[in-house]
Amino acid sequence: MSFFGKVKEGAAKAAEKAKETVELTRLSAQISSKKKEIDKLNQSIGETVFQAYLSEDFLSSEPSVIALCRQITDVNQEITALEQKIKELKNEKDCVCGASLPVDTNFCPTCGYKFAPRVHVEEAPLERLGSVKDEDQEK
Repeated sequence: MSFFGKVKEGAAKAAEKAKETVELTRLSAQISSKKKEIDKLNQSIGETVFQAYLSEDFLSSEPSVIALCRQITDVNQEITALEQKIKELKNEKDCVCGASLPVDTNFCPTCGYKFAPRVHVEEAPLERLGSVKDEDQEK
């Protein structure tokens, strides 16, 4: 490989790494924003419960508190999805013991858990899928 070819390859790798870093930063910022949203919802729950305490009527605050708790649950699910995207970008997976490991790890060094072998799924060529579909329609 020529000198310029190596430089070009190195620049492409650096650009890909920079793109990955920007995406990781964007996802982390979204998680941070979601956590602040949860803090506000928790504060709203506290205010609602305190107002119910002052009015000596906790039953009237129950629907509001339940709605706020459901919102927190939804935001927590969004955070979990964002964290999963980060793990995919980093090529990591979680062990049953909670350790983060490279995706190609077969055994957890912390607890010894054995991961199931990774299955590689090959995509069928589009032309072949079209011909099978056409054959099914003819029947």
